[in-house]
Amino acid sequence: MNANTQATKWWSQRYGAEEHAVEPEIAGFLGHRSVRKFSDKEVSRDVIEQLIAASQSASTSSNLQFFSIVSVQEPARRERITDLCSKQDQVKNAPWFFAFCADHYRLSSAAELSGLDASGLDLLESFLVACVDVSLAAERFVCAAESLGLGTCYIGALRNDPAGVAECLNLPKGVFGIFGLCVGYPDESLNDNVKPRLSQPKIWFEETYDQAVNTEEYDSRMAEFYERTGQDPSLSWLEKSARRLTLEYMGGREKLLPYLQEQGFLRR
Repeated sequence: MNANTQATKWWSQRYGAEEHAVEPEIAGFLGHRSVRKFSDKEVSRDVIEQLIAASQSASTSSNLQFFSIVSVQEPARRERITDLCSKQDQVKNAPWFFAFCADHYRLSSAAELSGLDASGLDLLESFLVACVDVSLAAERFVCAAESLGLGTCYIGALRNDPAGVAECLNLPKGVFGIFGLCVGYPDESLNDNVKPRLSQPKIWFEETYDQAVNTEEYDSRMAEFYERTGQDPSLSWLEKSARRLTLEYMGGREKLLPYLQEQGFLRR
């Protein structure tokens, strides 16, 4: 299948549309999917160094660089971080695993040593900046990785037990693991299905926000996706999403606020 045909297929899978012209340079972005099964092919340290360079080339507010990345390769530590991330197989088996962290410690410590005032780190704004910085860096990493044929999977479960993660990775006060990232070459047995997304008019509003909400069309497309990929189609996307947002499904993350405040975030 040539690149143009593949891109058309991905567009159709995303939106349920028959076909749409896609610029060759953009086509690869439409094919993004989470990869949870990896081949045994080695990912060299040199490639990782280049991906880190790509992540550090992402935009960062005022050049504050409020993020750090911790790779976890030592077997016992990987086993522990897997336990902390709901025992997900991809965390244990990925060739590389990274914890992407919001980091106020570096600048706070440097300012203190220099006798400078960095009290603005207490503000909600500074935490938001760190979350944006680390997310931009991670997504730049992912896009660069996928351009090399690598697969990735974000791991939100890194937030289930932040104190355990901090102990495992020796994170100081002022550093918080936002999410994990599995990286490796996809197993050849995986198909190239990409998950449907809301249609563009549901998320792209021209000039003013459209407050009318209706998910029926998307629910229908997601039901087809669930059935095609061997998942339970009996619950709609809306029902699954609502269930995921109940406190019982939060996996401990409903307790994050006091932990973050203890770590020096969100004080004001």
